[in-house]
Amino acid sequence: MSAVDNIVIVGGGSAGWMSAATLITAFPEKNITVIEPEDIPIVGVGESTLGHIKNWTRFIGLDEKEFFAFTDASYKMSIKFTDFYKKDAGAFQYPFGCPESLPERNPFLDWHLKKYYYPETSVNDFVDCLFPSAALFEHNKFSLNLNGEFGSYNKENDVAYHFDAVKFGAWLKEKICLPRGVKQIASSVKKCKTGSNGIESLILENKETVKADLFVDCTGFKSLLLGDALKEPFTSFSDMLPNNNAWATHLPYKDKESELEAFTNSTAIENGWCWNIPLWSRIGTGYVYSDKFISDDEALLEFKNYLQSDKMVIPRTEQEVEALKFKKIAIKTGIHERTFVKNVVAIGLSAGFVEPLESNGLFSVHEFLLKLVDILQRNDISQFDRDMYNVSVNDLFTNFAKFVALHYALSHRDDTEYWRDIKSKQFGSFTQDPYFPYQGRTDAFYNLGWRYMDEWGHPEGNAGISYIATGMNLFMMNSARIKNIEHRNQVDLKENITPLLQHWEIQKQKWKRAAESCPTLYQYLLDNFYNDNNDSKHTENTKTNSTSAKFVQIGNR
Repeated sequence: MSAVDNIVIVGGGSAGWMSAATLITAFPEKNITVIEPEDIPIVGVGESTLGHIKNWTRFIGLDEKEFFAFTDASYKMSIKFTDFYKKDAGAFQYPFGCPESLPERNPFLDWHLKKYYYPETSVNDFVDCLFPSAALFEHNKFSLNLNGEFGSYNKENDVAYHFDAVKFGAWLKEKICLPRGVKQIASSVKKCKTGSNGIESLILENKETVKADLFVDCTGFKSLLLGDALKEPFTSFSDMLPNNNAWATHLPYKDKESELEAFTNSTAIENGWCWNIPLWSRIGTGYVYSDKFISDDEALLEFKNYLQSDKMVIPRTEQEVEALKFKKIAIKTGIHERTFVKNVVAIGLSAGFVEPLESNGLFSVHEFLLKLVDILQRNDISQFDRDMYNVSVNDLFTNFAKFVALHYALSHRDDTEYWRDIKSKQFGSFTQDPYFPYQGRTDAFYNLGWRYMDEWGHPEGNAGISYIATGMNLFMMNSARIKNIEHRNQVDLKENITPLLQHWEIQKQKWKRAAESCPTLYQYLLDNFYNDNNDSKHTENTKTNSTSAKFVQIGNR
């Protein structure tokens, strides 16, 4: 590729306008155009985000007051997994941020020693002891921690967002992209002309011909440029992630103050799992399942039963559920073998997708885009540059997919054929991969010992194992390992951790008392983003928009 001066992004939505916002911020001198047809369904991936999105929002420049009011946003501090270990086993939290640690102590190992010596300790105690923020999100409270009463908890690093994904794309378009010089063509692609260098030109429905140095494919699952025009093969992950459909709906609040939680709730049910994502004016909820085990109609019935069950903060009545509008979404898990081919790079669903059990819908979008910025800084793009990009994003994406698969691999549910199949499956060829969670991650989880914190780092995406494994009753310690560590370090481990038990109890009570004086998340958002007049106006506008817009949504963590 010669110098990349003209970039055309095909498709809008979150992926398209995130691409435009990233590229115009990094390269304000380049000509960037978005081709976005009007009045088409948008798969609004990513109503719930990971903490990594803060790196991206800081980069593009986000004004929270404007952003919240526009996108119906709220804060998110954790993800809650309910009944994944066994049916009716209860829930555990996976919070953002780093654990509280005393100098020269390993908090993860210390807690697992507590669990070994005091086996009656609940898995929920893991988060309560190590994360001050638990005292907030477990009681629907919120704090900026300006006085440090919640230890190292930092709102700027340990809090992500819930927001309306469709409105998020519109916010990027109106507040970031167009004011900074991004151009828009309101049409759709009728024909792609290809050549030896990739896409030579696009013929649009409005009869316009569009050329570019680089095309960014944001056309969703159909992958119009990369998959359809350039025929790049697709690698399916269905052998380790069997879910391929979802039902979704918008749920009005019954008691916003109690239902507006600072976490996403993922609840395992008969043939998959349901998400609850609390936005300011409504809850986004859905059911991800596999049609190998259940029909669409049966899945919808299970979803409706879930909405009426005690798994909800406030169960809905049968009449309230029947009044909802449900959307069915076909999903395809996997990734194209290469996502940067010739003069086309795919971002979002057109590149690949993993079911959103870990709120990964937008994660791959902003992470791929930041890697693309690295490559485009060189301006003249070589095949080595493309290869380097492809290896990097494929490794990131595939390892994240395996982490999501780990949530199923560690489950001991056996109450339906769906869960029995997951419990017995070999997870395809990935069992031969040394980085597959069974071999590479759980072995490391068991064997790291005192070196656990040093060797278990974020670069390979392994940090989450301690949260998910603990919540799934996979514990680090056994008698042989205890004796080995004691012998090597000449220490009595039970005596060594005894002072910590009192320290943790004091800390938990301190954080609990501090949380009692904090506002609820609802009250904090009302006071700071949605005042009384703004609240009623915003809710009214949201209802109008949600009934007229054509969209379906997928979201989690």
